[in-house]
Amino acid sequence: MTGKPEDRAAKDTHYAKLRRQFRDQKAGGPPARRERPATPGKRGPEGLIRLYGIHTVKAALDNPARTIRKMLVTRNALERLEIADASALPFTVEIVDPRAIDKETGSDAVHQGVMIEAEPLAAKPLSVLGETDLLLILDQVTDPHNVGAIMRSAVAFNAGALITTARHSPQESGVLAKAASGALELIPLVEVRNLSDALSEVAALGFQTIGLDSEGGAELEQSFSAKKVALVLGAEGKGLRQKTRETVDTLARLDMPGVIKSLNVSNAAALSLYAARKHLG
Repeated sequence: MTGKPEDRAAKDTHYAKLRRQFRDQKAGGPPARRERPATPGKRGPEGLIRLYGIHTVKAALDNPARTIRKMLVTRNALERLEIADASALPFTVEIVDPRAIDKETGSDAVHQGVMIEAEPLAAKPLSVLGETDLLLILDQVTDPHNVGAIMRSAVAFNAGALITTARHSPQESGVLAKAASGALELIPLVEVRNLSDALSEVAALGFQTIGLDSEGGAELEQSFSAKKVALVLGAEGKGLRQKTRETVDTLARLDMPGVIKSLNVSNAAALSLYAARKHLG
């Protein structure tokens, strides 16, 4: 019994595709497609940083502490940003096509049709800490992708601030801001010169300082003993420095049942923040 004409056509197409694949394999494969080489971006104006992406730019526009000098934007991105009248904005706006932004950011940057040039946010001192029960402290974590992702998690779990060292931490940049997906504008970034002194100051404010370490004496979930918590994470590979390990109140670990016993620092931060927020309520 023969099938319907459309069934036979579908089968014929399928088998023709298989035959072509077989011929291509025997011939060494189909001709390789030429991909455009990535183009590097341009250096921005002195003293300004370049931020890009819909979430990042929208958060910057909504942040009264952010001073924006210039925007390059496509008409589509203007609509997504819900900007009805670009001429009303208090800075220069240029309507461009995406390739014009590619030339500025580099073709690898996922700019989504918008880029701004803005002044960096001023780093804040420890004295700005307000009423919060959760802090996140980074001990020489330098990768901007990781720090941006950590910022995003810190905002999601309502941490009051992110504390980093003035040295050995990434500068504010488009890469960091894109990874943070708007969180850069939403959480105070505190820079300290001496981390052990800062940990002592935080402890004096009533925070239990907990360092995350694979050799910690107890599971993190069993380590909480205060109504305010400051989580301390070190760089991948190096982990917490010895002085930091000696200064925190508690060293705790994240137990993992699988074969791999370590996590990317941004993932470890997210899990630790979740556990801390669950404890604090």
